[in-house]
Amino acid sequence: MTEQEISNRVKKILIEEFELKEEELNDDTSLYDEMGLDSLDSVDLIVALEREFSFKVIRNVDEEKIRAIRKLKDIYCFIIEKQKTLAGPEQRGIIDR
Repeated sequence: MTEQEISNRVKKILIEEFELKEEELNDDTSLYDEMGLDSLDSVDLIVALEREFSFKVIRNVDEEKIRAIRKLKDIYCFIIEKQKTLAGPEQRGIIDR
């Protein structure tokens, strides 16, 4: 999945779940200052991302990464990283010979 595909799917979640407008969303949009999300919204967002991208946030593994998310592009990076950890070695660029 490309970063553009991830971006489109994340924006779709934000539009549907939080009633945001697409024109308000760009990679540098702040989740808290510009979008007005709060801590409860963050939990709802994580649940929606888990459902959409078929992964689970593991508390002691992902907690610091989740806390570091401030902008829309941080979400994309987190999802890409999660997908790499779930992918097989060939998809991560690691080939065992």
